[in-house]
Amino acid sequence: MKLNERSVAHYATCDSPADHTGFLRKRVERHHHHAHHHHATSYQRRWFVLKGNLLFYFEERESREPMGLVVLEGCTVELCEATEEFAFAIRFDDAGARAYVLVADGQAAMEAWVKALSRASFDYMRLVVRELEKQLEEACKSLAACRNSPQRSSSVRKRHLSNPALLPLQEKPAVLENGYSTWGSGGGIPGAAACPDRDGGHAKPPPLPPRRRSAASSAAGSPVPSLSPAMPESPVSPETACFSKLHSWYGQEIAVLRREWQERQKRGHP
Repeated sequence: MKLNERSVAHYATCDSPADHTGFLRKRVERHHHHAHHHHATSYQRRWFVLKGNLLFYFEERESREPMGLVVLEGCTVELCEATEEFAFAIRFDDAGARAYVLVADGQAAMEAWVKALSRASFDYMRLVVRELEKQLEEACKSLAACRNSPQRSSSVRKRHLSNPALLPLQEKPAVLENGYSTWGSGGGIPGAAACPDRDGGHAKPPPLPPRRRSAASSAAGSPVPSLSPAMPESPVSPETACFSKLHSWYGQEIAVLRREWQERQKRGHP
């Protein structure tokens, strides 16, 4: 890989935000060409700056040019056994590639560096992007399914629950007295007949008044005029769901009785 030193140096020292920074001690091995090929190991304190997948290190924190660069691709970051505590290594897959052994100042600093370096490679970012794309696709499918499914009834019910005055008649609880719904409750209206009462059954409509027939009219042979066949025989029917129609239904029988009384008065019956 060819890198333009000028551009890289500018990127290392420019004002672009760094992903992680801090002092680390970098292991340096010097080879002494003696008969026994002695290796001397020492550690140099350097200022490290991580930007993307590029790890720069400087001689001092205020240095304007980096001393070196590590490209974090095809590598693994792992803890290593060394004479120094809080040591970790950056190792590459290529055979013969150089390994970088670094030592942090403490446990927390070591863990932070290992985490940051492990997430710096392009391969890792590509895996993260793929996972995010998968989650986004699943979220879009779930949203589309929710939009296509019938949610109107549930939303209407939630709105009704937030305002009891908007509850439909069949959803209002019935107020029961002696097993019968009172007129002041929703159960007394025919639409609320499906609400269960305290006995586990259904709310019963109010008891109907008895059918009254005039004895005088029956004796005189004039039957009581029957109600209109078009009208229902029970106020529980849907045609008498509102109070005005229910009032008119009961008023028909009263009108019939009034006409009977007027006819008896004309015939001289008391």
